[in-house]
Amino acid sequence: MGHTLFIADLHLCPEEPAITAGFLHFLQHDAREADALYILGDLFEAWIGDDDPVPLHAQIAAALKALKQHGVALYFIHGNRDFLLGYHFAAASGMTLLPEEQVLTLYGQRVLILHGDTLCTDDEGYQRFRRKVHQRWLQKLFLALPLRLRQRIARRMRAGSQSANQHKSAAIMDVNPQAVKETLRRHHVLLMIHGHTHRPAVHSLEIDQQPAQRFVLGAWHTEGSMIRVSAQGAELIHFPFCG
Repeated sequence: MGHTLFIADLHLCPEEPAITAGFLHFLQHDAREADALYILGDLFEAWIGDDDPVPLHAQIAAALKALKQHGVALYFIHGNRDFLLGYHFAAASGMTLLPEEQVLTLYGQRVLILHGDTLCTDDEGYQRFRRKVHQRWLQKLFLALPLRLRQRIARRMRAGSQSANQHKSAAIMDVNPQAVKETLRRHHVLLMIHGHTHRPAVHSLEIDQQPAQRFVLGAWHTEGSMIRVSAQGAELIHFPFCG
């Protein structure tokens, strides 16, 4: 039976080897049974350029490329942590880069996928920051800086982000219900899948008197999280890292 898998918010980094091991196990087992794997952002905890020589990046690229060579199609939507991930790494991984919102037709149903940060419109400070760093000229300028300087800037920005988030309410950092409905209406879709909020759940709602669903992926902290879509529908699944 054909099915497609979705994951997000792994936040891979050298300091969390258990998560890396869990992801590699997932790529070698569950993912190999899928028609396609969609990674909906924040695969990495941070990304300062495809030229960053962190050994973890090459390891993950090789594992993804092996999955692609096994016959599983791979797609990636940028997250708020790895929005600078570029075509060089995508090519090395065998992934196709997608726009920030993408409508798929899977097994007869239309599905809207996105990272999810654009739905958090109550967090006005973050949305201002997002608009700024998504300017292409600024990204090109940053990527042209020496690697060591980029690393220093990234550390400073991450510390500032952590400090700011400590003073924000949980509600502000979650999605705005009206933004969800407007996004579904704009794409004429009744099923949405996203990550970002680290609040795995299946939400039911109504769009113009029609039943709709919003599936939210969990972050990979102590276990894996995926959504499986098949002809039978969508399912949110949690699983141990290695078995």
